[in-house]
Amino acid sequence: MAKLETSSEMPSEAGVSSSLARRYARGFYKYVEDNADASDAFTQVTRLARAIRQSTALQQFLRDKRIQVTDSVKAVEALARSLELGDAVRRLVGVVAQNRRLPALADILSAIEALDRARRGEVTVEVRTASKLTDAQRDALSARLAEAGYGRLAMVEHVDPALIGGLVVKIGPKLFDSSISGRLTRLQFAMKGAA
Repeated sequence: MAKLETSSEMPSEAGVSSSLARRYARGFYKYVEDNADASDAFTQVTRLARAIRQSTALQQFLRDKRIQVTDSVKAVEALARSLELGDAVRRLVGVVAQNRRLPALADILSAIEALDRARRGEVTVEVRTASKLTDAQRDALSARLAEAGYGRLAMVEHVDPALIGGLVVKIGPKLFDSSISGRLTRLQFAMKGAA
């Protein structure tokens, strides 16, 4: 069965590399394996990631570099309490805040979720659409992906109005673009080649 998360996607900090997020993710994963209940910790990571994706104010706070470290640590501790996050996730968020890496927190959480999905043998399917998918559309897409051999998958949905219509599906390194903006781009290149 497909797991779905919706998102208006928090843009990544321009200077943050994915290797930074992967380093934090690997460190958290090792800590959780050694010291905590892994499934509960990963559930809490997903809860925190969802809260960030759903709150524009929280996204703006995380990107604000003017906030002092002590204030940001207090704020993320309050957030962790309000979301009832356990010790492992609280420590992670605290370390990220102390290291002045809050702008990368969403990327770090995504990297942790990717590690967890890989641990469970799931394939990540990233779906970009111009508007939010309906339940029927999600079910139809999941069925088509299952027919294509992707039985165990974790579907992550991003809304991108620039696509105009259609959708873009990314499965690992494979990209399937049936969006109107993608078709227009291909048509533009074809016309330039014919001229």
